[in-house]
Amino acid sequence: MQAESAFLLTFPALFAIVNPIGAAFIFNEVTAHLTRPERAQLAGRVGLYSLITMLGALWGGAYVLNFFGVSLAALRIAGGTVVALQAWHLLNAPEQHETRKEQQAGPAGSAAMDMAFFPLTLPLTTGPGTIAVAITLSAAQPSSGEGLLLFFVGECAAALAIAGLIWVAYRSADQVAGWLGTTARRTVSRLMAFLLLCLGVQVLISGVEAVVQGMHPA
Repeated sequence: MQAESAFLLTFPALFAIVNPIGAAFIFNEVTAHLTRPERAQLAGRVGLYSLITMLGALWGGAYVLNFFGVSLAALRIAGGTVVALQAWHLLNAPEQHETRKEQQAGPAGSAAMDMAFFPLTLPLTTGPGTIAVAITLSAAQPSSGEGLLLFFVGECAAALAIAGLIWVAYRSADQVAGWLGTTARRTVSRLMAFLLLCLGVQVLISGVEAVVQGMHPA
């Protein structure tokens, strides 16, 4: 797999599950008591921690699964099901999901830098859903050789791009909230949820196909 193909596979999947634009609205509410410089610094840290979380899942996820003896087909079926169910919930009630994330984000009076990793990075930005998607993507890596290196280059570029979008969206969260009203925000959330649902179904189908092919080899 070429680096470009790995990037085009990884970036849309991570973007749909992370949803930096939707999460920026929650970040705006949680950090409303902070000054603009404090918000900017906090946004930078969340972006960095999110990058580390995504890279950890992308690089080490497949090896952890191999250690526990979990097959690629099982991972795809389980991961696709989890992602599809989460997307279905978001598609039907994105505002309830946002409310739950706001509650997970903790009290507004917490120290700004103490909030950077928990709860603003995990679970607000790159939560269990993001980790599951990243592990599922890492399982598609080539076995060895130049293809493996190019695969990791593409995935790292995608994770870096997502982290950059998180930083930009969070840094300008108050401006984004002013540009988009409630209706537009929910429209974007539902669109991202639908794309995520399609992704989950596609991953699930690929897992089922692998099981069928294993039972009835050509």
